[in-house]
Amino acid sequence: MAEFVPLTERIVDALLESDPGIATYAGDHRFDDRLPDLSGPGVAARVAMLRDAGDALSGVDPDGLGPEDQVGHAILTALVERAAFELTEVREHEWNPLEHNPGPLLHALLARPFAPAAERLTSLAGRLAAIPDALATARAGLSDVPRVHAETAAGQFAGTAALIRDEVPALLVQEPGLRGTVEPAATAALAALGEFDTWLRARLDSGEPGRDPRLGRRLWEARLWHTLDTELSAAEVLSRARANLDRVSEELRVFAARLTGGPATDETVRRALDGVAEQHPGNTTIVGLARRAMDEAAAFVREHDVVSLLDDPCVIEEMPEFARGVAVAYCDSPGPLETADVPTFYCIAPAPADWPAERVRSFYREYNDQMIRNLTVHEAMPGHFLQLAHSRRFRAATRVRALGLSGPFVEGWAVYAEEAMTDLGFGGLPVKLQQLKMQLRMTLNAIVDQLTHCDDLSEAEAMQLMTGRGFQEEGEAAGKWRRALLTSTQLSTYFVGYTEVAAIAAARPFGATPRAWHDAMLAHGSPPPRHLRTLLGV
Repeated sequence: MAEFVPLTERIVDALLESDPGIATYAGDHRFDDRLPDLSGPGVAARVAMLRDAGDALSGVDPDGLGPEDQVGHAILTALVERAAFELTEVREHEWNPLEHNPGPLLHALLARPFAPAAERLTSLAGRLAAIPDALATARAGLSDVPRVHAETAAGQFAGTAALIRDEVPALLVQEPGLRGTVEPAATAALAALGEFDTWLRARLDSGEPGRDPRLGRRLWEARLWHTLDTELSAAEVLSRARANLDRVSEELRVFAARLTGGPATDETVRRALDGVAEQHPGNTTIVGLARRAMDEAAAFVREHDVVSLLDDPCVIEEMPEFARGVAVAYCDSPGPLETADVPTFYCIAPAPADWPAERVRSFYREYNDQMIRNLTVHEAMPGHFLQLAHSRRFRAATRVRALGLSGPFVEGWAVYAEEAMTDLGFGGLPVKLQQLKMQLRMTLNAIVDQLTHCDDLSEAEAMQLMTGRGFQEEGEAAGKWRRALLTSTQLSTYFVGYTEVAAIAAARPFGATPRAWHDAMLAHGSPPPRHLRTLLGV
């Protein structure tokens, strides 16, 4: 159908223009001077656009398209429907202050030199100038904020203020002629952030708990369907996760017995993990350890011909304060539409400075030397960094797959990469032990995610599950409990994605080398695994 490509491109343009955040993250910088409009009229206009787009796509007969366009049609339809669902059903912009944090969109302009400093500063001035109105809109629109979200937002918004105070002057050194434009906007933005901080802390000081952060079964299952883009039901996800928990637990007992020489019991697992945990980094050494682990993993991938390496730059650094409070590490990759040669950031958060010594010790027992090696495989090599670098090289007649990155595929590949690397011997038994522990963790992620939002799992029950069956340190389990409350369905992407990606890897055709098959798996962007099966013909 000749009209499909222009229709798709018009819808992609509408999506990019309606949400400057999506555009910036995708690498389209036409709207870098704007913030998303989360006012009532702004949201209503976006919902109307999404419904028009959905109607237009429903008028296309997929059977008349070629295989690539059929997948593109399915991905774009799912993307449009999910966006409309989030705005009209979940409505986080009405109760989650984290949705209104401008920090990531400012950081995107400050951190990567995708354009000359003058161009980025001009866009930055626009975003800074938009902050007072955006935060006034947030204060007017937010209600019944859950306490855990308010607490996390207070820390992240303070980090955004620090970003403006510290990083904007550093960039202005390159273009001092723009001080007259940027500095007044920065001053007004800082004042607005101060007002928002006062507003947030007043709610915390009131002692009001706000709404229950749990979505409830109806909304959570609907969101899971949109998040996973799979035919698996919530009940099937839970059943498979419980079975995987038993399987991996037994495997962990066997490897722990090999390491220690003891019987294959949970006590042996704890003794083995305790021994591995004694060697760990600290706040001043964790980033350096991750950098060494990156070099080790890249050399191993090359030596064992796991997947094709690419020469894209990757910067490993401490996580910015505005992004902390949800995950310990993340990979921030340039968007698929980015044309400049800019780096990926692999960021790790050290233990917070105000934590007591025992909690810091628990944190680094969890994120010990061998766990950092396994984490680096997941976040960087050959996990997120390398996979997303391959993904950015995909080109098609439309930009659909530049926007439609599948969380289950991205996380599933990274978890599969951990398993593939340790099966080949990366890091020996100590790293294998940590990889299996991470398998337990990502399996429990799916279980805790569902039971928290659907079955009123208590904090005590969740902690017992994670520290008992998952062998997690108390600090890690406490952080994951917060994350389960702060997010919903994202924690399920690891397990579901892993099972689907591992099944595709196992379907490697006769005669194809592992490297050739892995390259083929990464050659189609980051589509949902069910569509990758179609594209690969398996």
